[in-house]
Amino acid sequence: MLQGLAPVIAADTRLVILGSFPGAASLAAQQYYGHPRNNLWPLLSALWNEDLVALDYAQRLAALERHRVGLWDVYRSCEREGSLDSAIRVPVPNDLARLSQLAPRLQAVAHNGGESARVRRITDQLGVDVHTLPSTSPANASWSFARKLDAWRTVFSRYDLAP
Repeated sequence: MLQGLAPVIAADTRLVILGSFPGAASLAAQQYYGHPRNNLWPLLSALWNEDLVALDYAQRLAALERHRVGLWDVYRSCEREGSLDSAIRVPVPNDLARLSQLAPRLQAVAHNGGESARVRRITDQLGVDVHTLPSTSPANASWSFARKLDAWRTVFSRYDLAP
């Protein structure tokens, strides 16, 4: 059974990006979105006009905190060969109801892709806005970077995420 990563959420977090479960590269590095071809860090860089890709992981997390954005996954653990969401077996969910306690100023949840959005029935009960965004995974090749950026920008522009 593979174990996921701890939430990266501060008391002042306004928006939490919920992935499904870390891929093999992320688990090996013990870093969210650790695969170099994942688009999360480049997307956030473009949204915030700040080169997060050039930063080390601790600096990236500090930038997230400055922008009041958190990271977590919908699954705490699972069985999986490789990194594809379609290969996830026996998923054990995280206690997403804790989001309100971890981030009392939470305004929104953004599901990063379809597998994450499968638990929307849970996040819809949090009393915050819930969005489903196109996956930043390199496996989501049907969406161009520009198209993903437009979708992410539309959601992020609704919230006070400025440092």
